Amino acid sequence: MSYQGKKSIPHLTSDRLLIKGGRIVNEDQSFYADLYLEDGIIKQIGENLVVPGGVKTIEAHGRMVIPGGIDVNTYLLKPHLGISTVDDFYQGTKAALAGGTTMIIDHVVPEPGSSLLAAFEKWHEAADTNSCCDYSLHVDITNWNDGVKGELEILVQDKGINSFQLYMAYRDQYQMSDSQLYEAFSFLKSLGAVIQVHAENGDLIAQEQKRILEMGITGPEGHALSRPEELEAEAVFRAITIANRINCPVYITKVMSKSAADVIAQARKKGSLTFGEPITASLGTDGSHYWSKNWAKAAAFVTSPPLSPDPTTPDYLISLLACGDMQVTGSGHCAYSTAQKAIGKDNFTQIPEGVNGVEERMTIIWEKGVSSGKMDENQFVSVTSSNAAKIFNLYPRKGRIAVGSDADIIIWDPDKMKTVSAKSHKSALEYNIFEGMECHGAPLAVISQGRIVFEDGNLHVTKGNGRFIPRKPFPEHIYQRIKIRNKVTSLNGVSRGMYDGPVHDIPATPKYATPAPSAKSSPSKTHPPPIRNLHQSNFSLSGAHKDDVNPRRTGHRIVAPPGGRSNITSLG
Repeated sequence: MSYQGKKSIPHLTSDRLLIKGGRIVNEDQSFYADLYLEDGIIKQIGENLVVPGGVKTIEAHGRMVIPGGIDVNTYLLKPHLGISTVDDFYQGTKAALAGGTTMIIDHVVPEPGSSLLAAFEKWHEAADTNSCCDYSLHVDITNWNDGVKGELEILVQDKGINSFQLYMAYRDQYQMSDSQLYEAFSFLKSLGAVIQVHAENGDLIAQEQKRILEMGITGPEGHALSRPEELEAEAVFRAITIANRINCPVYITKVMSKSAADVIAQARKKGSLTFGEPITASLGTDGSHYWSKNWAKAAAFVTSPPLSPDPTTPDYLISLLACGDMQVTGSGHCAYSTAQKAIGKDNFTQIPEGVNGVEERMTIIWEKGVSSGKMDENQFVSVTSSNAAKIFNLYPRKGRIAVGSDADIIIWDPDKMKTVSAKSHKSALEYNIFEGMECHGAPLAVISQGRIVFEDGNLHVTKGNGRFIPRKPFPEHIYQRIKIRNKVTSLNGVSRGMYDGPVHDIPATPKYATPAPSAKSSPSKTHPPPIRNLHQSNFSLSGAHKDDVNPRRTGHRIVAPPGGRSNITSLG
């Protein structure tokens, strides 16, 4: 069996596979070797492997053999005004596999005030029933109170969840105050969780939305105008500042602008344990489309934070990924049809937020990153799988090709050309925000749980075959540093002797009473002080005159005043 040329390869259902002649690419090294997979696990790596008879063999012909992608940011069940996304766990994971992603981490979004545990169980059931690839779940915290803490403990200790997202935006829905964020960060740190933040200044956004709507701007451009990138950058800075005070990690989701990315990069240079996650859209396109004359096209790009109108943003974010200032990539895949987006046709604040990207993520990162020379193949693996696996405590089960790791593998052709189009993508959407983009690099074959699920452009998936992958708290990649910093940066008071000098007495402060009026400070309103007629009195600094008791004359005629006459009608 060979992947040379365009030869069609029959679908394989065997639990035993031998991949020969490939170049294995991990985040730290590349080397030529064969792989033997059995029961969904990588069993052997090397040359001249001894394998059982009857094993199916794939000839890679020197092409790259890389870990399956991990998309850490999807929304396949997110509600909006009672509607659901068109890409559910079945359709969304089909698209993921077609693009080379073999695991997703989806966001559970509870209704404000509802149970986190109940929402988790709802998402878990939906994914178990429909997902075609392995998955895990983040749980978004949409309200903060003492009751939430108990549910968080159960989710971490019993349900295999180690990551939670907090919101600084969506006032009157999900938004938390700074004091709530401080308390939530502290509690999540004690649980060993990965603290994720949707960073935008929700209070200012609400004011800007009101102002822009009052100006008569109701289209998708209002979404971008009401959420300028400085509001994203300010919130990122504030989130990092709060995390620094607590000495906890903070993970910024959906980094969309240069300004926000720069805040993350600068914080990391100063030692903050901060992680940044741009998404497919911010790496592959920009926000100039919000001003399209075609309302449906403009609305297709509506997501939050919004895409930056600056067309140089994608290349800038790719550069920060390449140098390590940002570490992970997601897609933010949240697919609403044009008809669903049209709920907000008269009010941009009502447009359901979300873009596609789960299928396109790896190809776009290869095109923008590796084909441009900004990153090498090992860095590509880092930002598409390995770093995510380390941060979310999946490594080395996921994100690495090694003996004992899950057999989630891509045979990747760096030279394969692919044109992104809604006509050929696996999403249920009738549009694609990357329509017409030509990219180098695409998967020739995708192996999930040791089985080929995508080859030669065709999917061979089983609904509900995806497994929930539990994740333990306190991932070493993050919390090893936190534990050390807790020791070396702990706050200690100064040891000094007792002060035994004089202490000034503080007079008891009586309860406030309205002071009685006095002639000096508060003259009675019924007896206003007399007002001197300055035309009838001589000037005096004291205001008193010896002849105040004498009767006043009505006036004096001054014939020749001392100093001569003056003309008070002339200024010149």
